[in-house]
Amino acid sequence: MLWPLTACLLAALSLCRSALSQYSSDQCSWRGSGLTHEGHTRDVEQVYLRCSQGSLEWLYPTGAIIVNLRPNTVSPAAGQLSVCIKPSRESSGTHIYLDRLGKLRLLLHEHQQAEGKVHCFSIQEGALFIEAVPQRDISRKITAFQYELVSHRPGVDHHSLSGSCQPCTDDELLLAVCTSDFVGRGSILGVKQEEEQTSVAVTLSRLYRQKSQVFVSGGGRAKRFTGRVQMPRECGVRPGEGEFLFIGTVHFGEAWLSCAPRYRDFLKLYQDAQERGTNPCHIETD
Repeated sequence: MLWPLTACLLAALSLCRSALSQYSSDQCSWRGSGLTHEGHTRDVEQVYLRCSQGSLEWLYPTGAIIVNLRPNTVSPAAGQLSVCIKPSRESSGTHIYLDRLGKLRLLLHEHQQAEGKVHCFSIQEGALFIEAVPQRDISRKITAFQYELVSHRPGVDHHSLSGSCQPCTDDELLLAVCTSDFVGRGSILGVKQEEEQTSVAVTLSRLYRQKSQVFVSGGGRAKRFTGRVQMPRECGVRPGEGEFLFIGTVHFGEAWLSCAPRYRDFLKLYQDAQERGTNPCHIETD
């Protein structure tokens, strides 16, 4: 059953989109106030965000906003993207729906936003329709979340941020070394099973590249780095001896593992590709 305000808004949704919409395009983040809707609670404001990541903050929500999330480049691969949002734990005052051709599907209830969990959906599932919950006092209500556009490997569920337990192919591995958010050589210190994922503590003897400083230097002359990488709980990872090459992406400040071959296996693969002249990029292997 739709909420009363939702039903009212849907009845005039097409009109709202054309006649009552305000928008700004080509921006990564948006901050607005429902006070501009005061006295016009049926207004629907259009918001266009065209970056790979950013944030939204809606103060004192009234009425509704439609948030259109799109990449800033046109590509056939854009239709395979997922949108992942991570609400602030203080987020409240609205319900969040997916709007596809005027049909709404509830994505997040107001109370679910306070859990601060990441929720993903295919970009083809529609825009975000964020509807204010009718209430007398809106002075303490703020809806806020971060978002990211995520490109998955083939066969991976678009509704999950955690990716797949399937090992990378040789070609995927060589390309991942060139394009991933982090690449490091090191060993596993320990494995912690959490509620929805597995957290692996690692120490790196060589950090080739990283984004967002997810691995920190331990200081000293050895220049080792430590940190944690996340992976799906169902992968059943266990501590292993020897050196691995940790490769992956960074989402909402966390490192997620994409590939983790044993370093000796990667080295043989890399050297074979180097002899054939098929390496997509160079990496120091000393």
